[in-house]
Amino acid sequence: MNQTIRQLLDTADLLLTDTGEPAASAAAATGPAASAAAAASRCRGAVFALRTALESAVADRLTVHRAPRAIREGTQRAEFLWLRGCAEAGTARRAKAVWSQLCLGCHCHQYEIGPTEDQVRAWRTEVAAVVALLAH
Repeated sequence: MNQTIRQLLDTADLLLTDTGEPAASAAAATGPAASAAAAASRCRGAVFALRTALESAVADRLTVHRAPRAIREGTQRAEFLWLRGCAEAGTARRAKAVWSQLCLGCHCHQYEIGPTEDQVRAWRTEVAAVVALLAH
């Protein structure tokens, strides 16, 4: 695992463990809705960090296995298709599955509640496992 991936996983952890204490007085002044919005923003930020960590791990794996430049610089879909030939089938499936969930968690719609802290923690565990498998 390279340093960037480690920093991204640490960033996700930091966002998930942030208690928001400095903003506690502001949250008290604006109410529970502001506090909930801050928590949702931290969760969404953690999801972005996790997705980027996973994408970096996939790119590293493709580089080690000398995937063509067009694949490495193309779409994420192309990278995941190529990953099937560079990693075990189960690992490639897990990587694609968690990446798809992270993508959904990154998109913000007014009619949706963002990912919950429990969801993000589960994704964090899965991303760490997949990153470790891709590093071997």
